[in-house]
Amino acid sequence: MRTADFDFDLPEERIALRPAEPRDSARLLVVRDGALQDRTIRDLPDFLRAGDALVFNDTRVIPARLSGVRHRTGPDGETLTVPVEATLHHRDAPDAWSAFMKPGKRIKPGDRIRFGDLEASVAAKGEDGLVALHFDLSGPTLDDAIRTVGVMPLPPYIAAKRPEDDRDRSDYQTVFAQHDGSVAAPTAGLHFTPALLEAIRARGVSTHAVTLHVGAGTFLPVKADDLADHRMHSEWGEVSADTAAALNAVRASGGRIVCVGTTSLRLLESATTEDGVVQPFHGDTAIFITPGYRFRAADVLLTNFHLPKSTLFMLVSAFAGLDTMKAAYAHAVATGYRFYSYGDGSLLFRADGTPKRP
Repeated sequence: MRTADFDFDLPEERIALRPAEPRDSARLLVVRDGALQDRTIRDLPDFLRAGDALVFNDTRVIPARLSGVRHRTGPDGETLTVPVEATLHHRDAPDAWSAFMKPGKRIKPGDRIRFGDLEASVAAKGEDGLVALHFDLSGPTLDDAIRTVGVMPLPPYIAAKRPEDDRDRSDYQTVFAQHDGSVAAPTAGLHFTPALLEAIRARGVSTHAVTLHVGAGTFLPVKADDLADHRMHSEWGEVSADTAAALNAVRASGGRIVCVGTTSLRLLESATTEDGVVQPFHGDTAIFITPGYRFRAADVLLTNFHLPKSTLFMLVSAFAGLDTMKAAYAHAVATGYRFYSYGDGSLLFRADGTPKRP
């Protein structure tokens, strides 16, 4: 397929710069069997049933955008300095991160970069735009330093319109957040409140956590004209043995797996065998889901509204059907839904019907 197949018109005024208050007051577009229904997030329990499993991502966003200065020795022994910005992407070692750098073209191995009181060396530069940074600190000490000097990595479509502020430290974090490591929020989870979770559990729906540390690559555009030529950046995730066993039991008893966000869906699909058995998983995934993909785990997906021509719009089109999603997004634009990370939600039922059994 072509990237252009996933384009649509989106007016800038539809991009949300702040979340709804309270969180579960956001609008919810229900997409099922080609039909569209306008509801709100707090109506989510109406679409779940006893025996279903709700799966959310419990990653915590770290302040992963670092402003600094690059130091390099010039031809006459002088020190040359250039302001730079790093957006951390993937933890490679206790003292190492891969990152996207601005400006990136002139960064070279051996450069020293100072981010406030935190210093790092450029160890390597990849063809995929990622720079390997080796920090002078390691482990929890490095984590503390990043929290001190970094800011929340707001998506570029928000950061271009306003600066990050203290409010984002709480707004851009889910109620599920437990494990540090993401540089972007699993945004469907931003809609949840303790009261909504209580209402869901009261319906007999079990809740389960998986962890996928979202990388900065989630914001990168698809540059290839043909989807076959696009390469996803890997992200680290974990599905515990207990969670895998619980989800298999849900499926065996006729329940549905309801994924909160594309991050939990991609991780579960990576952890599930061809015959539908969820396995424990610990490691990197670079799964790229496009129309034609045969879903193994997810039956229902709660997700936000995504960028035109993005890998996430491709994923939801694979899940609910490209024509259906184009119609849903056209309806969302026409009726004032708010898009992207701080925007409204959609509840998608898989286009191919009933759950697959192990």
